[in-house]
Amino acid sequence: MVNQGKRRIGKWLEEHESQIREFKHSLHLLRKNPLSVAGLIIILTLVIVAIFAPYISPYPEQATDPNLVKEEILLSPSQHHLMGTDRLGRDILTRIIYGTRIALTVVVFVIALGLLIGVPLGAIAGTCGGKIDTVIMRICDVFLSFPSLLLIIIIVAVIGPSLMHAMLAIVISWWPWYTRIIRNEAISVKERAYVKAANSIGVPKLTIVFRHILPNCIAPVITQATLDGGAVILSLAGLGFLGLGAQPPSPDWGLMIATSRGTFPLSWWWTTFPGLAIFLAALSFNLLGDAFRDAFDPRLRRR
Repeated sequence: MVNQGKRRIGKWLEEHESQIREFKHSLHLLRKNPLSVAGLIIILTLVIVAIFAPYISPYPEQATDPNLVKEEILLSPSQHHLMGTDRLGRDILTRIIYGTRIALTVVVFVIALGLLIGVPLGAIAGTCGGKIDTVIMRICDVFLSFPSLLLIIIIVAVIGPSLMHAMLAIVISWWPWYTRIIRNEAISVKERAYVKAANSIGVPKLTIVFRHILPNCIAPVITQATLDGGAVILSLAGLGFLGLGAQPPSPDWGLMIATSRGTFPLSWWWTTFPGLAIFLAALSFNLLGDAFRDAFDPRLRRR
């Protein structure tokens, strides 16, 4: 049994030798790209901050506490409050640290669910063609006919403002992009010899889709998903600013900026530091996504 498994692994490695070599070369290019390293370091730092938020935040009890602390209202940055306090006397650094949890949770949820919906549909549409392709792509066209942010705002306004509703609205507006990308790749991949050979010997369509086509057209989707991480953070911040995302007393970055606009620029720290957190998080995903695109796209590598 063990020998049979080893033979299967060896056969698979032989069949995909060129793809493995290409993947290793792409990873080598990623390691050499300083922007990708910088983006990855920032993202890993955000992940660590989110995981250990209760241990590294100076006042963890103030993360979602709506109670007023009169003696600490709108204090400027100091030794005791490195980023100052808000109008309820809560430590802004603590709330930004806990807001990292919200931002990364939304990024993972939105991208994972968007991929789960869009990738299989795109692979099926590109492989099967015909009426199935037409139906799937016309559904995508309906969603893509609306600007993404406008569609998100309409959906949240209809079903009610909340963090969960904001996440679902972003997923609904974005999954067609993954479907289009995978469909275009699948149309190209299905013309390759090994896919035609699988068709000729009667391998079921779904097996061809998930075993032969998807593994060979996933790279551009990974790149797009990484770039979308920054876009998700910006969309979430925009919804929070409009009052359509997370609701008080949540430490959402966009919501923090929205509640601070009445005191800006006198209490500049209340607006500036959440804005910098949004900027750094979005920038890190964009840097990493650009590096993925440059590493995995052969046309860009040749340049």
